[in-house]
Parts: sequence; structure tokens; C-alpha cells
Amino acid sequence: MFELFVMGGPLFMSLVTLALVGAVIIGIKSAITIFGGNVSESIDRQLGYIKSAGLLALVLGVLGQMIGLYSAFAAIEQMGSVSPAMLAGGLKVSSITTLWGMVSYVISLLMYLGLSAAVKRD
Repeated sequence: MFELFVMGGPLFMSLVTLALVGAVIIGIKSAITIFGGNVSESIDRQLGYIKSAGLLALVLGVLGQMIGLYSAFAAIEQMGSVSPAMLAGGLKVSSITTLWGMVSYVISLLMYLGLSAAVKRD
């Protein structure tokens, strides 16, 4: 798992992970508020922050992929010709940040949906 983190680029993988950690922290805080019985109007704002942090993770992942692809195509342009296997390997590596961003978004969206259902149940 650590190898994928390094291959995906430590900068963007770290940013995506930080966005996911932020969503989880807000989710835990919201869950404590909801299940503690102190539901107020601010809970909607907290739930929105969870979804926004997940979306930020997704966008950062896509941005990391685009920057990686740009760098790869610039290197290919300088080299001239490149084998299809090398191109496929570069595309695979550039997709790591996007995949991690999508996983982070799904996790935050599931937290959002679960906590929203808990709020509406009460």
C-alpha cells in the first residue's frame, strides 16, 4: 500500500488523504452530536462539510492525474518515440491519485448518507 502511495506522488496522495481525514474527523464529530441527542441546525452544515471534503479529495486526485499526465507527455515529446508498454505503465501510475480520490469521495459520501439518515430518523 505504501508503494502505491509513493508511486501516486507523495504531494497529491498526501493532500487527498488529508481531505479524507478531515471528512472522517467531521463525520465522527457529527456522529457524536447526532447520537448524543444534541441535533441542531449546525448539523446540516457539518454534513455539508463532509461531502465537500470528499469532493475536494476527488478533485485533488484528478488534478494530480492531470499534472502527472502532462509531465509524462512532456517527457515522451522529448524522447521522441516510446513503446506502448511504457505508455500504458505511465497511464496506470497516473491513475493512482484519481482512484484514491474516488475511494475517498465514496467513503465521505457513505458517511454523509448514513449520518443524514440518522438525523432524519430522529
